[in-house]
Amino acid sequence: MRDFLPEDVRRREYVIGIIKNVYQRYGFEPLETPSVENIETLLGKYGDEGNKLIFKILKRGEHEASGQADLALRYDLTVPMARVIAEYQSKLPRLFKRYQIQPVWRADRPGRGRFREFYQCDVDSMGSTSPVIEAEVCAAVAEALTELGFNDFVIRLNHRQLLTSMLNAVGIPEALHATALVAVDKLDKIGPDKVRAEMEERGIGADSATRLLDSLGGTDAAGFTGGDEAGVAAFENLRQIMHLTTGSRAEGKIQIDLSLARGLSYYTGAIMEVNVADLAGSLGGGGRYDNLVGMFLGQNIPACGFSLGLERILVVMAERNMFPPSLALSPADVMIAAFDAAGLGEAMRVAGRLRGQGLRVFVYPDADKIGKQIKYADSRGIPFVAMLGENELRDGSLTIKNLATQAQDTYSQAAAGAAIVAALKQRAG
Repeated sequence: MRDFLPEDVRRREYVIGIIKNVYQRYGFEPLETPSVENIETLLGKYGDEGNKLIFKILKRGEHEASGQADLALRYDLTVPMARVIAEYQSKLPRLFKRYQIQPVWRADRPGRGRFREFYQCDVDSMGSTSPVIEAEVCAAVAEALTELGFNDFVIRLNHRQLLTSMLNAVGIPEALHATALVAVDKLDKIGPDKVRAEMEERGIGADSATRLLDSLGGTDAAGFTGGDEAGVAAFENLRQIMHLTTGSRAEGKIQIDLSLARGLSYYTGAIMEVNVADLAGSLGGGGRYDNLVGMFLGQNIPACGFSLGLERILVVMAERNMFPPSLALSPADVMIAAFDAAGLGEAMRVAGRLRGQGLRVFVYPDADKIGKQIKYADSRGIPFVAMLGENELRDGSLTIKNLATQAQDTYSQAAAGAAIVAALKQRAG
């Protein structure tokens, strides 16, 4: 869990702003949920591995000594959203599209791009089983990444039913399917040999593990699923999704990858993950989860979503110098400097007038020597200083100093704001 200094916050707001704008263009509506959920809401939704990473909150007051937990910090944004859908179903449309950008918490081991507190940028659609939903989610994610400046990302696509058919075809018992997928999900991180060893440690036969890993590179659905109808249908579903992305930003970026597993246990259909070349792990992922809302509602509502990981996007963008230079902003466009304490009241009034014209204004609070004030403005990257000396106070004027050129001109207070705005535009090129 980290502190964020001003430049960090500006970068985060820049990325969130672009993602939010793209999500809104696709018709997704905003939703927010509390940081804390009842622990029963979260437990059992993420598999055994996920349960271990939930930050539990101990009971308070007279129950504190029991060591029991009744609340927890949210682990992701999908399960809380499913709870909301169940709770407010009568107030929401049948076809509901939402985006949610909020922090989540996991008791994980920190690493590069991996933190205990981090933001997720989610989009989800509820109410339809059409592959148009998956295609549109992939297109929105691809458009957001493209607008952020990524051009080498790949959206990997697979299907949970396809994986189930493959597991059955190589003789892995159903009781071991979940644990097998947890191991396969690590394939891109630890490689096939370690995944094979982990599968054997989890009780999966060596022959079955080897056959499964060999089949993950296949392209013939009937072959690697043993001809299972549900598996073949799942493969066809993936082909439909890819076809429907034609003409979108996802075209050419999306590919079927049978090794993609995704560890969360609530997925029921297509699963997706987005990767870039120089990051171990993904920038985000998602999939279809038609049964999750039913855990809270008692009836299933089809749903599909995708979550972009803000922190990993920021890490890669910083390493690649992808942020625009304008983000290294100073705290203000102009600093007002009064020569003595008598001018501070007028400085405040002038600042209000300039802010009304859309300028960011910093009022130097002390009547220090003018050289010291100018030096401070220069050290903070503030491009202009508006000086209020004896003459300016008498005449109702402002002397504007351009710190880049060292040129200065005197204007009436009424004209000063427009002059600064014009100079800023010229400076921006």
